[in-house]
Amino acid sequence: MAERLSRVEIFKDAAQDIVESGASTVGEVASIITGAVRDVATAVGGFATDAFEIRDGMRTAARDNEPEPSDD
Repeated sequence: MAERLSRVEIFKDAAQDIVESGASTVGEVASIITGAVRDVATAVGGFATDAFEIRDGMRTAARDNEPEPSDD
């Protein structure tokens, strides 16, 4: 004789599947967001490094191009 599932068991199994699927989806989205935040931080850090190097280059160029003081 075949075993029959009650409506409560069917509802419990469906609810469990929905919760598991939701948790998995939330985990995937969180992983995507974490990776995106990391990539943005890396890009901004690289830009800041470039800006500092350009500023230092400008200062060096300005210093190197200052007129020599004369002894007049």
